[in-house]
Amino acid sequence: MTINNPYFDQNVLVTGGAGFIGSNLSRRLVDLGANVTIVDSLIPDYGGNIFNLQGYEKKLSLNIADIRDPYSMNYLVQGKKFLFNLAGQISHTDSMKNPYVDLEINVTSQLSILEACRIYNPDIRIIFASTRQIYGIPQYLPVNEQHPIRPVDVNGINKYTAEQYFLLYNRIYNIAVTVLRLTNVFGPRMRIKDARQTFIGWWIRQIIDGQKLKIFGDGLQLRDFNYIDDVVEALLTVGTNYKAFGNTYNLGSNPISLKDLAELMIKINGFGNYELEPFPPERKVIDIGSFFADYSKIKSELFWEPKTDLKIGLEETILYYRKYLEYYL
Repeated sequence: MTINNPYFDQNVLVTGGAGFIGSNLSRRLVDLGANVTIVDSLIPDYGGNIFNLQGYEKKLSLNIADIRDPYSMNYLVQGKKFLFNLAGQISHTDSMKNPYVDLEINVTSQLSILEACRIYNPDIRIIFASTRQIYGIPQYLPVNEQHPIRPVDVNGINKYTAEQYFLLYNRIYNIAVTVLRLTNVFGPRMRIKDARQTFIGWWIRQIIDGQKLKIFGDGLQLRDFNYIDDVVEALLTVGTNYKAFGNTYNLGSNPISLKDLAELMIKINGFGNYELEPFPPERKVIDIGSFFADYSKIKSELFWEPKTDLKIGLEETILYYRKYLEYYL
């Protein structure tokens, strides 16, 4: 079982482990034989959901704690080989309404985590989940890692600041860190009760409920989407590859317009409709237009690329929520 499986019997800490990406990663790590410890505050607004761990409750350790508590993190990082740092505030609109909370979660607590690692476990391997939002409005497409950093919201500024702290600790203290800039991730176990974290999750909720999808603007905006299984593979890949130490990588996929995405989802669902409407003012000021990432760096250096067809991923996701919808409302 240990052949080509560097996670077998390793102690792994996953922050935000009861959330969307964290729970899918944690389940996969357990399947690989890792000793998984999850940290999650389970604050309702941030996506943690105990049901995401169904069937794995006795196979991992869940610590209900807040990453803003340095005393908890000082203890929890000890003895861990890997830290998948996925906890954060990811709502762009929330970051504009409550910038200080976003600062606490996405910057101050991240620095506290780094200090905990520096003092109590400097040999830990850290994978930090960042976002494509740091780039802001694209100056060219696809957006590569050399694109100018010009965030359009508080969340983007704070996530980029956290990135720089992690990379600084890599350079100065030789802590093994990799930054992954995620694009639109979708799949089972994501938050669908509202649009605070991902619009595609909200669309899935609406389409299952028979509501009309609303697309802001002309619907021709391009986006790229990564299915959760591919994102988990990316996290696992960078976690054990020495070439990734101190590096930053985009994830991404082939782009599709929002209008075409809506039509595809409606086709998969078997019924539904959509309409175009003007941007609300609070969303218009932080909209970035078309965006899709250049993921050639991680493809050429680490041989990762998305494998799940968008249609197949959407079919799996809609099927999941038809079965378990009650647990995500």
